[in-house]
Amino acid sequence: MALNDEQVERYSRQILLPQVGGKGQEKLLAAKVLVVGAGGLGSPVAAYLAGAGVGTLGIVDSDAVELNNLHRQILYSSEDIGQKKAEAAKTRLLKINPTIDVISHVSRLTSENILEIIKDYDIVVDGSDNFPTRYLVNDACVLAKKTLVHGAFFRFEGQAMVIKPGEGPCYRCLFSEPPPPGAVPSCQEAGVLGALAGVIGLIQATETLKLILGIGESLVGKLIIFNSLEMNFRKVKVPKDKDCPVCGDNPTIIQLIDYAWFCGIKKESD
Repeated sequence: MALNDEQVERYSRQILLPQVGGKGQEKLLAAKVLVVGAGGLGSPVAAYLAGAGVGTLGIVDSDAVELNNLHRQILYSSEDIGQKKAEAAKTRLLKINPTIDVISHVSRLTSENILEIIKDYDIVVDGSDNFPTRYLVNDACVLAKKTLVHGAFFRFEGQAMVIKPGEGPCYRCLFSEPPPPGAVPSCQEAGVLGALAGVIGLIQATETLKLILGIGESLVGKLIIFNSLEMNFRKVKVPKDKDCPVCGDNPTIIQLIDYAWFCGIKKESD
């Protein structure tokens, strides 16, 4: 796929990078990335992937834009309140880059639909904020052998890692089971610093671009933890758990499970 004059100009500052160049830009244009949740994490992820020229972006979210989203969900404005996030995000992303394809999935991921939704994408980026979705996405990506870029944040701290089935640990290698209901407060209950979502989302976007381009050192087998109050990053090695219930030597989870009964959190992208 040869770049046309408009594409050369649009992506010129990126193409100048020797690790990218024209060939790398062609890889980005051919890539297909699914962003789960168009909220605090999904907003910056999708915006920067669109700007970088990722050719096909899928956005999964069943929620509508609310006023309390706007302090951290940068794809939206006050005029979008009441609109479905996946549709409002698509409109905004096509304004950022009208030359890419954006596919909106206005639905909640379940054990019944997730494999069908993720099957056509190269990479899945998890921007959800609740444990039922987080575990479902992890399990589905392991079973489908899809690379997953994980991110999460809470109050003043956030984390990110890359899950590459067959090459490194998965989310369950860190936390084998979701916490019981009420054990961990949601963002609605505990609050969150809006700018923190941007930091973690941009780490996820950066990792996704590196994976597509095949450059640098990815966060496979590593968890990066950011503390915004102390302004420091820690990188922790995550070993693969041979007893992991989904990616271990003798997995016990061989079909998808819905965890909606955990935590009682209804929103998937706050």
